[in-house]
Amino acid sequence: TESKYRRHGGNLKTRSTELGSAVTGSSLTTALPASTTVKKSVVLSSESRKELAKQAKVTKEERRAQIDGRHRYLISRLADGIDLSEQQVEETIISDDKFQLIEQFFAPSGLKKLLFFYQDVLQQKSNASLRSDGSTNSLPQKKLFITMGSTEDFTGTCAFFLRTSDEVITASNVSQEVNFGMFDCTNGNILQGLEFFLSQIMLPALKSQQNWGAVKEGLKNIQIQEFLYSVDKFVGTLSSSRQNIEDKIQLTKVDIDIYVRNLQNPSDYISAG
Repeated sequence: TESKYRRHGGNLKTRSTELGSAVTGSSLTTALPASTTVKKSVVLSSESRKELAKQAKVTKEERRAQIDGRHRYLISRLADGIDLSEQQVEETIISDDKFQLIEQFFAPSGLKKLLFFYQDVLQQKSNASLRSDGSTNSLPQKKLFITMGSTEDFTGTCAFFLRTSDEVITASNVSQEVNFGMFDCTNGNILQGLEFFLSQIMLPALKSQQNWGAVKEGLKNIQIQEFLYSVDKFVGTLSSSRQNIEDKIQLTKVDIDIYVRNLQNPSDYISAG
C-alpha cells in the first residue's frame, strides 16, 4: 500500500491506493472474466445433471429388480382404480423418492397405511427458459406419487392400502391382508369426497357384512347396530356441513370511504347514523 499524506487546513488526510489485491488467492477468481466463470458453472452443472441422471437410472433398475408379487398386487389395483397402465404405475413407483415406504408397509408390524395421490402438480418444462424474474414456465400435469398425507395439499384422488394385521406381507397373503380403497376430492372438495366414500361404499359394505368376527349375532347385535347408526349419523353431519359451506352468505364488500368522506362535525355523524 502506498500512502501519501497532505496537509490541508491543518487536518491530516490520507489517500491510499491499494495495489496487488488482484493477485491474492481470494481475489483471483473475481479477476477472471465473468464469461469464463459462467461457462465453467454451466459445464459443472451439466456434468452434475448427467451424473444425477446416471445414479437415478441405476436406482430405478435396482428397485425394478425388487418388484415381486406384492408389488404387482399394488400396481394392478392402482392401475385399475386410476385408469393408468400397469407399466406407467410401475415406472412411477420405482422413480418415487418415497419408494422405501412400500417396503416399510410390507414389513412385520410395519406401516398401517400406504397412500398415493393422483392430482395436478406443477411440472417444469424440460426446455423452459428463465423469465426476467428468474422463474420458469410451469404447467399443471397429472401425477401419481407416494405420500405420507401430511406434507402435500390434497386436491385430486387418494388411493390407499390398509393392513388388517401385523403379519409380514407376502406374495401369498397380500390379497387377504391388504385392503384397497379410493376417494375423490377433485378441486379440494374433501368433505364431499369423504361423504361419498362413506355413504356409497363403506356403509353399504358394512350393512351387508355377514361375518363380524367374535360377534356371533352379526347385525342383530346391539353394539353393531349402534356402531352403524353412529357412522350413518356422521355421514349426515358431513352432508350438512358441506351444504352449509356451499350455501354460505357472501357479504358484499362496501367502500365506506364514500360515506365518511364529507363528515365534518358531530351533527353530520348523527345524520349519517
